[in-house]
Amino acid sequence: MQKLSIHGGVPLSGEVRVAGAKNAALPILTASLLTAEPLRLWNVPELNDVHTMVALLKRMGVAANVSPGAVELEAKTVEPYAPYDLVKTMRASILTLGPLVARFGDAKVSLPGGCAIGERPVDLHIKGLEAMGATVAIEEGNIHATAKKLKGARIYMDTVTVTGTENLMMAACLAEGETVLENSAREPEVVDLAHCLLAMGAKITGHGTDVIRIVGVPALHGATHAIMADRIEAGTFLAAAAATRGNITLTSAPVASLDPVFDKLREAGAKVEVNGTSVHLQMGRRPYAVGIRTSPHPGFPTDMQAQFLAMNTVADGTSVVTETIFENRFMHVQELRRLGARIDIEGNTAIVRGNDRLTGTTVMATDLRASASLVIAGLMAEGETIVDRIYHLDRGYERLETRLGALGARIKRIA
Repeated sequence: MQKLSIHGGVPLSGEVRVAGAKNAALPILTASLLTAEPLRLWNVPELNDVHTMVALLKRMGVAANVSPGAVELEAKTVEPYAPYDLVKTMRASILTLGPLVARFGDAKVSLPGGCAIGERPVDLHIKGLEAMGATVAIEEGNIHATAKKLKGARIYMDTVTVTGTENLMMAACLAEGETVLENSAREPEVVDLAHCLLAMGAKITGHGTDVIRIVGVPALHGATHAIMADRIEAGTFLAAAAATRGNITLTSAPVASLDPVFDKLREAGAKVEVNGTSVHLQMGRRPYAVGIRTSPHPGFPTDMQAQFLAMNTVADGTSVVTETIFENRFMHVQELRRLGARIDIEGNTAIVRGNDRLTGTTVMATDLRASASLVIAGLMAEGETIVDRIYHLDRGYERLETRLGALGARIKRIA
């Protein structure tokens, strides 16, 4: 099993380009199921989750041509079944459900897996499809949905759900009549999916707001689309630079979606300057402790909570970090404590008392963003930190050790 070896204490310095967004690429890859014509995608990140999604689509019969940063998909003949052996590793596999039942009238998708960060039920996906006229049953661990033809409907989601919004938006593209999604997710990745669907001939308005309207069309056609840059990867590099008192520039950054991150970095004492799609961060001192409360977009993203919590472990002062999205998203805390972090947990809140320093040791990653927090901690710690189980990291960060190394980090992958 591969690990990362990190010798900390070096401020990050230099320039790095932000890769394509995992959380945009995965639903857009499944949008290929909505048409028999080719869907050509650019700026596709080279990640384990992307490879798994492409493998899943190929298992269904989708023709896939993959090259560095690009994927071309053609779903002429499809077997509408997503099996457990691939679905179990990635919750985003549920995003095949809506496109399959919309186009083929029949879909069987194994109940999904993914990071163990909390309960993420698919009931809103199922209720939405049932509102559109589908019959849905759970059979031997599979969600089996059938519909002669989906019908437009008004669907109110009592909890904001990103994948639920994406699944139902895709399904509605081929439904008869108008579908209205109320209390829909406003995340930039939902907007990027809408832009791809619009390029394929869909009729969608309201994306980026909490009410999305979709008028169904008889068929979608092929298109070419560039995946948006990854706001979570960008935020991770910025948090790492701030934590190590570094000086870095991000290029091709999704600056319009990073305001919550910029605000907290400036509160921590960083100098952040934005010029077009470039972001320059300079941190000349120990960070100030910053309070965090996660919430759906446009609030502070849950996927950045662990990275900022890691920065707070060496901050000047005491911070309060409240997680409102996932109930198990403090599993990195016990590993950070092994490095000397002073963190107390009270329910869904972490109280972090900043230390002057951390000390390297061996830690174990428990999920994707927890992995990133441990890497940031290792970059700050004295001595060597070994991060185990980095297959979590490879699900969402493209060649992270190579790119951090180009910024001066003493980091390498070991067996």
